[in-house]
Amino acid sequence: MYDISFTAVAVLCVGAAMAGWIDAVVGGGGLLQLPALLIGLPHLSPAYALGTNKAVSVVGTGAAAATYLRKAPVDVRLACRLGVVAALSSVGGAFFAAGVNSAVLRPLIMVLLLGVATFVVLRPQFGQTPGGVVTRQRVLTTFGVAGVGIGFYDGLLGPGTGTFLVIALVALLNMDMVTASATTKVVNVCTNIGALAMFAWQGTVLWKLALLMALFNMSGGLVGAHMALKRGSGFVRVVLLATVVGLVTKLAYDQWWA
Repeated sequence: MYDISFTAVAVLCVGAAMAGWIDAVVGGGGLLQLPALLIGLPHLSPAYALGTNKAVSVVGTGAAAATYLRKAPVDVRLACRLGVVAALSSVGGAFFAAGVNSAVLRPLIMVLLLGVATFVVLRPQFGQTPGGVVTRQRVLTTFGVAGVGIGFYDGLLGPGTGTFLVIALVALLNMDMVTASATTKVVNVCTNIGALAMFAWQGTVLWKLALLMALFNMSGGLVGAHMALKRGSGFVRVVLLATVVGLVTKLAYDQWWA
């Protein structure tokens, strides 16, 4: 399979399952899956890792979204509208992905993530219970930040997109963590489809490998969604902080030591 050893394929499948679990709970599965693909496909352009990552993620995220929609109070209309905006933005991000200077973006993303982690730690009630009335201005801001901004980032790089979306929805729309995570899955499905369409058009998706990894990613996503629904916002908050710390560590390593 594309001159990849059996061991490499097995490691990629395990990584996909773990990434699916993380993605379903709080987002950020790309933290694990994308680096694994970059390592597992060392002789190919990074664009193939990005494209294959999207093909895998769209299956796992779709399965998790379906699970959430059956059991969580999701505003489907809002989620779909936000998803369409984010999907269009992700197409633009994917178009520019080949020329991105990650050395410039990594420090900015790290600062943002550290700010998020600090805020969540200092505000222990953040995302524990739904907030008050959401104004029209907050909704429009959400479309700008989560739809346009984070959607573009998802197509451009991807890792941490779900985490950013959860934080944005809790902060701007006063959602609890579980509802925000559920809504994020719907939005993520749309952004993944948008970015995947561009990568497929560019011919940078390894479909056979993606299909195999997608089966494991979907299994991890289903388990993660059930755990988040069962254990509630406190569990999601802990996983969120762990994911942020892991993402910052990975970005710092790539920036200064890799």
